Amino acid sequence: MLPVLTLPAQQRRQQQRTASIQQSQQDDLTRYVDPFIGTQGGGNTFPGASLPFGMVKAGPDCGELNTNSGYHPTEPIRGFSQVHVSGAGGGPKYGNILVYPFSGDLDVDDYGSLRGKEVAKTGYYSVELTGGNILAELTCTHKTALHRYTFRKEGKSGILVDPGKFLGKNTCCFEAQELVGSEIEVLSDRELSGYSRVRGGWNTGGPYTVYFYAIFDTPSSSFGTWKSGKVHLTSKSEFDSGDPVGAWFGYDCKAGQVIGVKIGISFISAARARANCLIEAGALNFDQAMTAARNQWAGYLNRVIIETPSVIEKTKFYTAIYHTLLQPTDRTGENPLWNSDKSYFDDFYCIWDTYRTNHPLILLMAQEKQAEILNALTDIYEHEGYMPDARSGNHTGRTQGGSNSDMLVAEAILKELPGVDYEKAYQSMIKNAEIAPGGDERIEGRGGLADYLAKGYVSTDFERAGSRTVEYAANDWAIALAARKLGKTADYEKYAKRAGNWENLWKPVEHDGSVGFIMPRRADGQWDEQYRDKEWNWYTETPPVEIGLIPYRQIPEKYLRKEPFTPLTGGSWMDFFYESQSWEYSFYVPQDMARLIEKCGGSEAFVSRLDTFFGKGYFNINNEPGFLTPCLYNYAGRPDRTAEIVTGLMKKYYTDRPDGLPGNDDSGAMSSWYAFQAMGFFPVAGQDVYLIGTPRFSRTILNLGNDKKLIIIAENLSEKNIYIESATLNGMPLDPCWFRHSDIAPGGTLKLTMAAKPGGWGTRVRPPSRSGLPSVGKMARLAPR
Repeated sequence: MLPVLTLPAQQRRQQQRTASIQQSQQDDLTRYVDPFIGTQGGGNTFPGASLPFGMVKAGPDCGELNTNSGYHPTEPIRGFSQVHVSGAGGGPKYGNILVYPFSGDLDVDDYGSLRGKEVAKTGYYSVELTGGNILAELTCTHKTALHRYTFRKEGKSGILVDPGKFLGKNTCCFEAQELVGSEIEVLSDRELSGYSRVRGGWNTGGPYTVYFYAIFDTPSSSFGTWKSGKVHLTSKSEFDSGDPVGAWFGYDCKAGQVIGVKIGISFISAARARANCLIEAGALNFDQAMTAARNQWAGYLNRVIIETPSVIEKTKFYTAIYHTLLQPTDRTGENPLWNSDKSYFDDFYCIWDTYRTNHPLILLMAQEKQAEILNALTDIYEHEGYMPDARSGNHTGRTQGGSNSDMLVAEAILKELPGVDYEKAYQSMIKNAEIAPGGDERIEGRGGLADYLAKGYVSTDFERAGSRTVEYAANDWAIALAARKLGKTADYEKYAKRAGNWENLWKPVEHDGSVGFIMPRRADGQWDEQYRDKEWNWYTETPPVEIGLIPYRQIPEKYLRKEPFTPLTGGSWMDFFYESQSWEYSFYVPQDMARLIEKCGGSEAFVSRLDTFFGKGYFNINNEPGFLTPCLYNYAGRPDRTAEIVTGLMKKYYTDRPDGLPGNDDSGAMSSWYAFQAMGFFPVAGQDVYLIGTPRFSRTILNLGNDKKLIIIAENLSEKNIYIESATLNGMPLDPCWFRHSDIAPGGTLKLTMAAKPGGWGTRVRPPSRSGLPSVGKMARLAPR
């Protein structure tokens, strides 16, 4: 029999818990961040030095310079460049302004080193370069990289700066980067300046220019420059002729000599790069900058406090938070395209990946940043005509599916994110929904919009017709909800109706015991039984030169094949579904799960369909279209199955090893999926709804800003006790397996009592769906902030 706690004992227990939480808040949470998680196994995460949303991302570039983050665990290190992205797939981007320390003679056409011990922390990276017996260390401010090199061997040494190098020169599929031009100048025996101008990469973007200013803390004893491999020992400058250029400083080093370099960068000018360097880092030494970087990361990480005895769980969680906050890149004040007093962000890589979990998490724990991001997207819309789905190097990239910036705007409006011009942002959604871009439909707006408006679906005359139709319908529901919140009744009714367009591609075909799938349909309304497909593999083969990136409809028949289309037919850019198949996309109806369940034959049949999906291995955790699917059991009254599936996925696919992510992290998308699931709730993107899952921690304190906190308590939690027996929200019984943002926005406590077996909790009140909503009626009008 358990002892009855007396009041003093209860007080002591509460005091102990309070002390434990206070200790966690005082803990240096940066020690639980391991930037090497995700650097192997296809995660493509960046292990170098960066601040949250940092413009500088200083890190190693390895091998043949064709990895997305620059990093490879075993290939030789070619140097350390100042600009990178994290977690991306496709063709590499950036890798600009390469710096490399060397001992002995320099071969400007062939330099690099094998490595010894590596260390990566928040805002810090170091590696032993065994080739020259040099310790290389990196840290940063927002726009300036700080390098520190310890030359352990006495003798002739040097440090080169190579603005002619970059990542992805030899990438396939028209996604290679190309050098437009570079320039370098020796300003003094301690200063270099210049730029790297490159185009292409994943987004096949136009030219971007990274300017730099480098100041060394030690005067050089010699210098030299080169152009296209030809060395000039007396020239102080190499001007832009379209060829790769570089320069170096030479030193007669004593054993153990340390030389520091500060490198400011800018996308505006070399003068701005110099100003960035001197203003941000002029008064800082390396250790001070490293401490400031760690403190800035600690400030963000301390916004989420978790209670668990497991160091591994803390490492996985706080590394996930870290990855989430690396991008998009805050380049406010560094927009070379137009003058604006608005914030400016780049490297949306891509919103198709990040709208589902990244941005909802940033909105919760750093709402001031999410407001800046939305204002930046609105500013791009005002100057360029559309919000981007993807953007990098100051150029909008290809849209993968729907107009998913709509989801970010709607979520901001529904969750009353302060500091956003709602009306302007709302107009960007309406333009997406109503006005075809008229140019490259892969870049702006909604591709195949004329079809969608006339027929209610995108026909197979257009590529990615399935992805587009399904996502446009979800986007339209987001617009409808935003319109309702803003009091725009006519718009609400219009887009709420269009949100049902997914049904126009629903065909009652049977596959593996389930009936009904999203299937290809021609412009004449007939089903496309023999869907045309390209004859090359997008991921491993370069398309024929005469095709390049031309629209799907213009591809000659000789390059297409016809084959039976099944619910397991996958695809990419020029196919019916983007990076998915119908088994997965047919679940993507977040706006109307009630209707989807009805189409599938009712709750029991829907649960059986989900079980087949996960049991047969059709679920693909390493891609975003299925992010919400493990939680869909909640809509069928089976939150116990959500708990089982999600727990299994977290255990199987997320570890604290370098290969500890299930696929491309995609700017933190994979990581933020884990972060939400580990806290025990999950966002329905583009809405104000969260689905309750099963937490990994006995207690989580999420700082929502303005002294408001969401506290999640999981009583009796264990590896076996994954089911919720009962729940309360702010002391009141909570029977639904979901809640709205307004329920937690003021702060509060979600208390979950866990058990080893499922009971009846969460089975009666299903999450909201379009089909079950009442008419508009009187809605609270949300004034722009």
